[in-house]
Amino acid sequence: MTKKDKVIMTMLVLMLFAVTIISNINFSQIFALPDNFKSNYTEIDNANKTNKFGSFVRTQFEEDGKSVSSEKDRTGSVVFKLFGLIPIRKVSVSILPEEEVYVGGVPIGISVNTDGVIVMSDSSFETENGEIKEIKNSVLKNGDIITSINGCQVGCVEDIEKVLSDAKNNVFHITYTRNNQKKEADLALMKSDGHYKLGVWARDDISGVGTLTFVHKNNHHYCGLGHAITDGQSSNVVPITDGKVYGCSLVGINKGERNAPGELRCLFMQSDVKGDIKTNNKFGISGKLDDMRGLVDSNLTAKVGGRLSAHPGKAKIISSVSGIREEYDIEIIKACYQAKSNDKSLVFRVKDKKLINLTGGIVQGMSGSPIIQDGKIVGAVTHVFLSDPTKGYGVYTDWMIEACE
Repeated sequence: MTKKDKVIMTMLVLMLFAVTIISNINFSQIFALPDNFKSNYTEIDNANKTNKFGSFVRTQFEEDGKSVSSEKDRTGSVVFKLFGLIPIRKVSVSILPEEEVYVGGVPIGISVNTDGVIVMSDSSFETENGEIKEIKNSVLKNGDIITSINGCQVGCVEDIEKVLSDAKNNVFHITYTRNNQKKEADLALMKSDGHYKLGVWARDDISGVGTLTFVHKNNHHYCGLGHAITDGQSSNVVPITDGKVYGCSLVGINKGERNAPGELRCLFMQSDVKGDIKTNNKFGISGKLDDMRGLVDSNLTAKVGGRLSAHPGKAKIISSVSGIREEYDIEIIKACYQAKSNDKSLVFRVKDKKLINLTGGIVQGMSGSPIIQDGKIVGAVTHVFLSDPTKGYGVYTDWMIEACE
């Protein structure tokens, strides 16, 4: 073999070695992670044991050196290192306590008072000349949330009536939210019975049904629903002043079909208050339970996982669609790493024939159902595919915890 042949052979070996290394590094997963996220020591350690980010990559946790009083306050960085030596990326991490929580999976009644007034539809009223007119408001649309009129805060329907009755002219400056964006406009209003009318039907409360995800054992704080309470007309995350959760009874199921999402038919009594609702955000609701009877089983607990725990493969969801809390088989098809928060972190398919026979797959009211994988709650059900009710989305548990703190 000539010297030139040896050089070529060496280069080929080096190239093959480089290709082998690169092909065994999950760059897309490493760089898809956000700059800050929550995890725990077990998840970080398991990432190495399972070669989650590639055969030649090791994750190493480095504490930031701050003096802390508990594991909950620990922060630091996870460094991704090639061969455990060469840094590839460094991200900030807040350590989740290695606690067990009560597993949810049961429906709950939800009622909240909105911080603002939700536009529901156009209204009709009699004008001063006796004509019946349907007022088509040229600015406000169904789902808009009115937050102030002429600089006065609007928290309920009565606030609107007071501002309009005190007006000196017919032009009003309206501040409102549409698709989570603040907007402003001037409206010229008409009078009926001597009073200005806004020209819309509006409401200041919302009620419905969702599913409890988990409850912290130590303080009975809970997370549920998996997605925001919205107005039903747009993607507005409805701001709330307060709310309640209630015990809930399943009375029937409308099965899901292609392009026709099903739903759980439930009843709840406002006398059966179980706790409060403190937050409503993109990843669900949270608060504290004062009465856990019928909502949790003290023998059914699990540890909390997150995006480092979730992976494509077999998993289960917990639901009470049969009338009792049961596990149903699903398969996680995709586990996104998401540099930005999103309530569609996971894509899964229902594999359990019993659940498909009962509901057709995922239906409205199942949002918040815990997703269990490898003994941990790694997420919660959020949405169903309209084209296929056996497929759904889920949100990572750590997104829920972070948003509810």
